[in-house]
Amino acid sequence: MSEFNIKNIGLKVGLEIHQQLDTKKKLFCNCTPIEEEEFSRKFSRKLRAAKSELGKIDPAALFESTKSKTIIYYANPNSSCLVEEDEEPPHALDPDAKNISLLISSALDSKIFSEIHVMRKTVIDGSNTTGFQRTMLVAQGGSIEVGGEKVGVQSICLEEDAGKLIKDEGNHRFFSLDRLGVPLVEIALDPVEGDPKFVKDIALTLGRLLRVTKRVMRGIGSIRQDVNISIDGGGVIEVKGVQQLDQLEKIIEFEAKRQHGLKLISEKINQRGFTEINRNDDVFDITELMQDCNSKIIKKSIEKQENIFAIRIKKLKGVIGFEPYSNIRLGKEIGQLVRFFGIGGVFHSDELPNYGIENEDIERVTEKLDMQGDDAFLIIAGGKIPVEFAIESIINRIKLAKDGPPAETRAATQNGDTVFLRPRPGASRMYPETDIPTIKVTNEELKEVKSNIPKSWEGSIKEIEEKYRINNQLAEQIFDSNYFELFEKICSEKQNSPNFVASVLCSTITNLERKGLDSGLLNDEQIMKTFELLDKEKINKESIEIIFEQIMSKKANDITQALENASITQLSEDELDKVLDEIVQKNAEKIQQEQIRALSGLMGIVMKEVRGKASGKMINQKLKEKIQKFLDYRKY
Repeated sequence: MSEFNIKNIGLKVGLEIHQQLDTKKKLFCNCTPIEEEEFSRKFSRKLRAAKSELGKIDPAALFESTKSKTIIYYANPNSSCLVEEDEEPPHALDPDAKNISLLISSALDSKIFSEIHVMRKTVIDGSNTTGFQRTMLVAQGGSIEVGGEKVGVQSICLEEDAGKLIKDEGNHRFFSLDRLGVPLVEIALDPVEGDPKFVKDIALTLGRLLRVTKRVMRGIGSIRQDVNISIDGGGVIEVKGVQQLDQLEKIIEFEAKRQHGLKLISEKINQRGFTEINRNDDVFDITELMQDCNSKIIKKSIEKQENIFAIRIKKLKGVIGFEPYSNIRLGKEIGQLVRFFGIGGVFHSDELPNYGIENEDIERVTEKLDMQGDDAFLIIAGGKIPVEFAIESIINRIKLAKDGPPAETRAATQNGDTVFLRPRPGASRMYPETDIPTIKVTNEELKEVKSNIPKSWEGSIKEIEEKYRINNQLAEQIFDSNYFELFEKICSEKQNSPNFVASVLCSTITNLERKGLDSGLLNDEQIMKTFELLDKEKINKESIEIIFEQIMSKKANDITQALENASITQLSEDELDKVLDEIVQKNAEKIQQEQIRALSGLMGIVMKEVRGKASGKMINQKLKEKIQKFLDYRKY
């Protein structure tokens, strides 16, 4: 395997930030942008690709349409209406969303257009009932300063968010409409030379600029990064759906290695003198040949009366399984591609015999394909229609492999990898929206937003430090977290210490996440209620982590159940005295040896026994008194 150096591959990275706006309604209707758990309506649609006004079909739309998915939608009248169901024309643009987009544009010193035109962007993966997303270009140009360097802004758009994917099963895809139509801004930045940490700093700086406006949504899923990544000699790959900054750095590093690996593979292909695959001459139906094959996958396909095909690839023996870097192979790329047609994967000759395909099977296939010594082959099985589409995609993908990493759209994974999603969209994807008139931007609106540009992030942090009397580090942590608005609410309504509240929201929840627990199960209402119980002295500070741990581990659905499960009840002063006296007596020798220093070790023993049932401060004070009393008594 080759050694990889990210600095020597001509890596370029461009960010696109998608930020939900904090408005009271959706972009083109009066529905409230709230997420629902129950849905009273259900309907289905079948979407297809259509030609643009110029008679062209967008390649990304065409690819999605080949999957022939039926889309099932779930709706709730509290969060969606006939506009989201595409049964009613869109209403007028929400003026609040418009105002926020102008404010953000001004903060980035972008040139705002005097007229805004609503466009339709073709989207037929089912996330929009209409088959398109409404989007409008608000401003271009401007910059943001990161670490002393200016990063240019390409464009700022105001657009609708998509429906929320619930699940994708077989030929059906399921979406809820509560998020569809929520206003968001898309900010596209100029590409920078690839330093993953610098790109992470750019995303952090831009996120902070958006948050200081106090007009954007906070929380998981409210801000998403799409990343455009390329290397010298390769196409631009768009990676969609990056939600965490730590994930962003890993994805850039992975994608840089993947693309450079594909470039090395392309060099090997060209050295072999590979020309092309002919659909008529190099694709063979081998269903009859594989009747006695012991592969479970092949057997299952035969039982379902599916077709089995082999594709001959001349002069590429050893190249499909070639691995310039760990887990980077052309065979893996092809395997990811065919899965989007509902096909489990492909077998290629570089990995055979394996998976139940034996030497006898290989001999029959090579004879049928009239293969030469340096030829390779792929085997693919599935229903006639999806296999036909998959074969066309495979042939095209191998053809593109000659030129290095092809331009495509990929999806981010939680572990920092990427997987194939669809081809990159073309120019025919966008066309005018005919239901909404041109939107004017007046001089008065521009003057107003320019006068309301918020203070800098540094100024906002200073304000938080002074208002809540917390240190700089904690102020930065709480402001950058998803819990800042909740922090302000808790501190404004309760008598709890801002230091303690910020520490719980930033450290306690994060530490539980590091143990593999899910903070998504812990909502704002549950956190508020927990601090209310603390304020009313029904629980103590130590109980909060126990309650959160119960909910985040799915052991409890709510606070009441968490309290019951963990048997969190407050000990009376007499009960606590009894526990402490017993522990002091049991550890008399330790106290005698260590004197008052024994307090630290005994605190650990006590907290383990009475965790969540008494205040740590009270325990510490009482235990210290009892140890001192014990030592004083032993003197006489």
